[in-house]
Amino acid sequence: MIENELIFTGVQVNYYFICKRKLWLFSHNIGMEKESEAVKIGKLLHEESYKTIEKDVLLDRVSFDFVERKGKIIIHEVKKSRKMEKAHYYQLLYYIYSLKRRGIEAEGVINYPLLRKVEKIRLENEKEIERILDEINKIVSMPSPPSAERKRYCKRCAYYEFCWSE
Repeated sequence: MIENELIFTGVQVNYYFICKRKLWLFSHNIGMEKESEAVKIGKLLHEESYKTIEKDVLLDRVSFDFVERKGKIIIHEVKKSRKMEKAHYYQLLYYIYSLKRRGIEAEGVINYPLLRKVEKIRLENEKEIERILDEINKIVSMPSPPSAERKRYCKRCAYYEFCWSE
């Protein structure tokens, strides 16, 4: 296990499941998201959904979309679609894990407001999260990015031209 498992952001955990190259580039401050239409739409959805709730709760490098207290702490992530559901799931598990490492028990909910769906998440396997964090650490510690791998969603990625222009 890496010495300080809380050195990563939720976005890095998310990118680990989407694309290892994107994870490396983002982790080395090569950010392309600001120009991405998909990211702009996601930010707008985040801002417009759940207007009465305090959003963007920050704890070190971990930022939750919003937190609810109903006898227990419930962390929420707002996502526009289920296309990257596995990445969403592990990003939220990482947040729950981060809180648990600080002595705070929490559960999570992924909110899909456009689909009017929610998915409840509980941390059940800390060793799995720790293994993923070790893998992330190995990837971001590489001297150069992993090779590009063509995936079905590459054309919509903010890094598309960086990876695939000749």
